[in-house]
Amino acid sequence: MPALEVEGISLHYEVFGDPQRPPVMLLSGLGGTGRSWETQTDRFARDHFVVLPDHRGTGETTRAPDGYTIAQHAADMAALLRHLALGPTHLVGSSTGGAIAQALALDHAPLVRSLTMTSSFARADRHLTREFALRRKLVAEADRHTVYSCYALFLFSPGYAAREPERVEAWIDRAAAAPAEREIALKRIDMILAHDVYGRLGSIRRPALVICGDQDFCTPPHLSREIAAAIPGAEFILLRDGGHLIHDELPDAYFAAVSGFIARH
Repeated sequence: MPALEVEGISLHYEVFGDPQRPPVMLLSGLGGTGRSWETQTDRFARDHFVVLPDHRGTGETTRAPDGYTIAQHAADMAALLRHLALGPTHLVGSSTGGAIAQALALDHAPLVRSLTMTSSFARADRHLTREFALRRKLVAEADRHTVYSCYALFLFSPGYAAREPERVEAWIDRAAAAPAEREIALKRIDMILAHDVYGRLGSIRRPALVICGDQDFCTPPHLSREIAAAIPGAEFILLRDGGHLIHDELPDAYFAAVSGFIARH
């Protein structure tokens, strides 16, 4: 796994596919690790050059003591895109990754060809604020298996959890086993609560897709609709029977929608 020394960290990333193909950067959610895209990586790599980074404080990237803002994460990713000399890149972000994509389109627009925001948000409303305040308390006080067992209740749709209990349990075990520092996890939650670019979304001048599941409790569909309404010309897709992790729950439908959007731009 290569690494880039930039912005005060060693930023680890992987690449897949043909470098001559159009580039796509997949931006993970709160967990921050590129492996969260494992159900989609090979799909995108068939026709694109895929860049899969680990956020600061996660995976193989440096556990930095500071820099836990969406703007700094966007600066980290912008430095990686410049290092790889890819030219304007299609950004596909899930949840927190969608927020990072917003910041990239706003603050580093020449690097962005299009942006897809999946199960994301532009600001924390009262629902999101209550949810993440409770998640913060959970992270501060509970063991990791308890934390991720609770997370699974609102990251997966009820139907998927009922149909695929082994997959959900495997996700809990894998997430709980991953190395992580409690203080960094808390800073990453604070980063989400502080994110608010809603008033700036109207200045985005890149093709934008907003996609979410109709059973997303974590970042409910009204937050995605708010993004789509604020970005000029943005497309909006609501996938039926999907929870927060729609790229895992509905991998074929998700890929068809996102790859089709990218192909048009």
